[in-house]
Amino acid sequence: MPANKPSQPRVETEAASITKAELIQRLAYKTKMSVQRTEFVVDAIFACMEQSLRRGERVEIRGFGTFQVRSYKGYTGRNPSTGDRVEVAPKRLPFFKVSKNLAAKIAVSHRTES
Repeated sequence: MPANKPSQPRVETEAASITKAELIQRLAYKTKMSVQRTEFVVDAIFACMEQSLRRGERVEIRGFGTFQVRSYKGYTGRNPSTGDRVEVAPKRLPFFKVSKNLAAKIAVSHRTES
């Protein structure tokens, strides 16, 4: 099968996860765009989101959720193997908060599948 032709999405099992490559395949299939073009669009979206987060901006996608960077103070921790004290440096990490709308949709779909 040529790499630029989208294929039929595979059926997922309950514990399965989706990779970036599978996301691109599914979007290409759904939009009838080439895989290369879809990959370019997905990469551009992720790059814009990353740039915004690096600048300290929130990325809000209505009906899906909000991405933001949270700052954490440094602290004294313990090495679980040796019990020695370890200084943990302050850090900034990305954080995702799901929207109420998406959370409700997932809760409903889980109840109907059970």
